[in-house]
Amino acid sequence: MSQRFLAGWGETDLAPAKRVRLAGQFAERISDSVETPVQAVSLALESENGAVVFCGCDLESVSLNLLALVRERLSALVPDLDPRCVILSATHSHTSLQYTGKNVEGRGSLSVLQNYLPDDVRYESAVSEDEDVMSDDEALYWLADRISESVAEAWRNRAAASVSNQFGRAAVGMCRRAVYNDGTARMWGDTGTSNFVSLEGGSDSGVELLYVFDGEGKLTGVAANLACPAQTVQHRTFLSSDFWGKTRILVREALGENVKVLGLCSPAGDQCPVDLIRWVEPESDVHDPNIERNDPPKRKADPSMFDVAGSWKAGRRVAREIVDAFGDALRERAVPEIFRHEVLDVILPIRFVTIAERDDAEEQIRKYVERSRGRAFTYEDNAKMHVYAGILARYELQQTSLQFPAEIHVLRLGDTAFATSPFELFLDYANWIRAQSPAEQTFLIQLANGSLGYLPTAKAEAGGHYSANIASGIAGHEGGDLLVRRTLTEIRRQFGKLC
Repeated sequence: MSQRFLAGWGETDLAPAKRVRLAGQFAERISDSVETPVQAVSLALESENGAVVFCGCDLESVSLNLLALVRERLSALVPDLDPRCVILSATHSHTSLQYTGKNVEGRGSLSVLQNYLPDDVRYESAVSEDEDVMSDDEALYWLADRISESVAEAWRNRAAASVSNQFGRAAVGMCRRAVYNDGTARMWGDTGTSNFVSLEGGSDSGVELLYVFDGEGKLTGVAANLACPAQTVQHRTFLSSDFWGKTRILVREALGENVKVLGLCSPAGDQCPVDLIRWVEPESDVHDPNIERNDPPKRKADPSMFDVAGSWKAGRRVAREIVDAFGDALRERAVPEIFRHEVLDVILPIRFVTIAERDDAEEQIRKYVERSRGRAFTYEDNAKMHVYAGILARYELQQTSLQFPAEIHVLRLGDTAFATSPFELFLDYANWIRAQSPAEQTFLIQLANGSLGYLPTAKAEAGGHYSANIASGIAGHEGGDLLVRRTLTEIRRQFGKLC
């Protein structure tokens, strides 16, 4: 027998009137305009057996302190909503607000680096204090207020609803780690060199779709889950929701101006919108030493996925799948008869630094500082020393902590499963979960309720470089294996498949 089922949407603009520092990259960027609205889009679902609110934010990450502030505000705004039922996730945009974020890592790499600077040299920002730029602390509290408003709006808007899960394919995410004939790997590595052997991992073009209808069968919104960070314009200096903003515009043109689009990033730690094989040179300056190419040949391929044209291309691909599957969704909508939601605190091991690695990192920083005497330190220096400073920060942490908790949500909605993690999970982990899940369809959401860094595979750790080195994330492949097993166990339990 069908049960009571409610759904509600909320949507809030995250762009303040002030200019802001932009998150992501290792170069300081200050916003100069708004290219597409940066938003928090929330979907509340409730049945007789529980509730959940998904909130997808056009942000680089959702830190633990931002999550705590949002939940604190929600306790006052909507006291009948359990704050632990709220899932905040990031689309992993690099053209959104930078804010003061804190996670389990302890001191950040910049804080560690400053300890090695001479007494008369400190870190210097490119922005003077009298400029009209929102501080990182201001941005934190601004975001907490705006995101909690979006969640509260969705919760208050709950009304009788039905849903339909569908599937599409959109070629947006591709592997961004190149492997060479000496066994090493590089994020954004040059594939035009004769040393190139292969891409380290695969890609996933699948798009998991959940359509939501009101009590009269009218479409109110859709959640779309795909394995690609929102980074087609990641080096630019405007605020932007990247390809998700274009997806929203195009879906509303086709299906109705009030239809909401909730973007959910599936595990994509080793994915990006850029095709490293059919390399197309960016039209705009990217100012990133990892993305330089030496006179590459012109390719007949997608527009550059570092530019606005590429952002629209990716947005059209996602929007087309949402629109194409709408007819089937309308015919197959139903009230889910099963609703289960569990919040798990999974204890994972920290990825350790050896004493030799600690000593080498300290020596590398000392040499760099000595070579750089006589000038101020900037973001560029932080970028160059990030790996070594991260190793020292990890060594400090592991003296007092051998493991750490990760908040994981697992949800059953009819024959569909949802599972979250606070990492940038490499794609292989998602493939293991989806392939072994008993659900008809499995939505996986990364960078949810925390931002604990990349979680690479053993293969990636052996290849090295950014995204797979120790400084890139708190956990290693042992933690990834444990996370997969715990997630699958809970999905199977909810579907009655445990022996």
